[in-house]
Amino acid sequence: MRRKTTPARGPLEREARAVLRDAGVSLRRLESRCARAVAAAAEAAISSLGSGGTVYFCGNGGSAADAQHLAAELSGRYFLDRPALAAIALTTNSSALTAIGNDFGFEQVYSRQLRGVGTPGDVLVAITTSGRSANVLRAVETAHELGMTVIGMTGLSGRRFAAQCDHALVTPSASTPRIQEGHITMGHALCELVERALFPARGKGNGKRPTRRPR
Repeated sequence: MRRKTTPARGPLEREARAVLRDAGVSLRRLESRCARAVAAAAEAAISSLGSGGTVYFCGNGGSAADAQHLAAELSGRYFLDRPALAAIALTTNSSALTAIGNDFGFEQVYSRQLRGVGTPGDVLVAITTSGRSANVLRAVETAHELGMTVIGMTGLSGRRFAAQCDHALVTPSASTPRIQEGHITMGHALCELVERALFPARGKGNGKRPTRRPR
């Protein structure tokens, strides 16, 4: 039987290493620059959910995928088997998105939904890598009008957007892929902190953190 030989390092592997190295450097910045903001955002979500509120998520493109991902972590499970949490992605109802977009304009696809379901004490997690998404900005305005707390996720170019949010999770990068990687990392941290705070007894036992089920 012929043994498989390990191919020599070629240009694609070198490029892959460079991309992964860049991603790692970007993620390492989060601890020093964003930990306090993540903790404050988690505290807002914990307060809302613990009082019977709902956390809503919105974004476009990759940020829409992150919105759905993070809502699922809260409504389903993160580490723990525990009661469902009230978390909803405003990106998932295609009938609502297309009807509102057609009748009122795409910039209202999230704000219009919020007006029907949002209540004081709820939380909106608004995600935009650029900080310039019109429909996300409109959703932030509406959330504040409704007495909701806004957690914004953006990148370095979104500083004006961040200033409009109660809590801003700003990935320290100008690269869209790096920003999105930072968002899902900080979003996961937020979900973990929420779960630990609201269900402390379920995380006890042998002192080890529960293992996530494969998906």
